[in-house]
Amino acid sequence: MTEKKTFNQILQSDKLVLVDFFATWCGPCKMMQPILVELAERLGDRATILKIDVDRNPAVAQAYSIQGVPTLMLFRKGETLWRQAGVLNVSQLEKIISQHEVLEVNK
Repeated sequence: MTEKKTFNQILQSDKLVLVDFFATWCGPCKMMQPILVELAERLGDRATILKIDVDRNPAVAQAYSIQGVPTLMLFRKGETLWRQAGVLNVSQLEKIISQHEVLEVNK
């Protein structure tokens, strides 16, 4: 059995973590679901994708100053690398993740 990690433990990972802050009532958020599924298939284990329901996790949403949904944020080792509100397509997200993988390699 694997140990269940907390949100903060996952964000501290050496691997990139893409967080989708969403709400179940949000139309654009629903559009992101199949995009994130395809992205996960493309990325394999290169990154972790998390979905955080802002209505069920208001303290987390407040901690990250989430004003609108969907808001996507990219983390590594607890540090925010990128954030953007709104719907993005799978190619845009894959490019953003690839750019941050390259940045880590060049450090």
